[in-house]
Amino acid sequence: MKIRWADYMLGLAAVSVGALGAEWLGWPIPWLLGPLLVSAGLSVCGVGIRALPFGRQAGLTVIGMSLGLYFTPPMIALLWDHALWMLGGMVFAVLLGVIGTYSVYRFARVDLKTAWFASAVGGASEMAYLAGQYGARVDKVVAAHSLRVLMIVTIVPFFYQFMGYHGLDDSVLQINRTVNWGGLLLLILCCIAVGWLFLWQNWSNPWTFGPLTAAMLLTAAEIHLSAVPEVLSHAGQLLIGWALGTKFGPDFFRSAPRLLAVTAVVVIIGLGLTALFSYGLSLVTDIPFPTLGLGLAPGGVAEMTVTAKVLHLGVPVVTAFHVCRMIAVVGTAGWFSRLIERKWPEQR
Repeated sequence: MKIRWADYMLGLAAVSVGALGAEWLGWPIPWLLGPLLVSAGLSVCGVGIRALPFGRQAGLTVIGMSLGLYFTPPMIALLWDHALWMLGGMVFAVLLGVIGTYSVYRFARVDLKTAWFASAVGGASEMAYLAGQYGARVDKVVAAHSLRVLMIVTIVPFFYQFMGYHGLDDSVLQINRTVNWGGLLLLILCCIAVGWLFLWQNWSNPWTFGPLTAAMLLTAAEIHLSAVPEVLSHAGQLLIGWALGTKFGPDFFRSAPRLLAVTAVVVIIGLGLTALFSYGLSLVTDIPFPTLGLGLAPGGVAEMTVTAKVLHLGVPVVTAFHVCRMIAVVGTAGWFSRLIERKWPEQR
């Protein structure tokens, strides 16, 4: 299909203004939040805004690549020391999904299997794909996860800004900051290649985890090709925010009002439980409470790790917690669905 670039100019102009406006207003993560809110607002109002083809994948590649550069040998050793707490984070993520499932099933009047995939705090695309495989209502799953991501990406950064959580983990930011344009091109090619490998193997979140793996392995081996220039990081955030916002159509809030209302309450409860669990964990570890809060927050991998990066809050720790969360939730999603089929067949 021929691409008509003029169709995307309105969207690019709108989200660029949103990013610059958010930066001028002093918002947290302005290059993600500004485009996201502008894109979502225009989409809900019926303006035919379209995201760039492969824009989301490009944005995720930039973010994954940027995050991988934090995994120096000393940081990997530090993460190994926190392995037990990451295991606790995996269990906590699954429990949040179970709590959400009961709430959505009980109050939103959807079947139990759809409630599970709508509530499991894995990636939105992964949960939607698995919902289709296991016979759940994909449209309701997508709606619930879209609202969850929007709420968390909006609430958490503004709360952190209000509380003054910034720069509390500067010790983990000792990374290469020299941009080498030839090395950067080679780094990008390596990240794209591993992203395609993940996609070919049908592994979870290939355009985040593939580039993350490539950059992480190079950094762990002390091969420092280049840092990621700030303008490229901003562009990646803009593309992700733009793509996320276009998921909201004019009928989004009318499509399943009860489900969306219950989901909103579940998200608020989940954030409260996350705060309590993070605070308790901070008392027995040397990880700061704000870093744990981002690492355990039931938001998207890219969005929460971008927040950690911008606010200087333990990027490798936050990233590792979210990678573990994705493994736990995606790995158990099918098992829970089969359990529902066996134990509660009438709720299929």
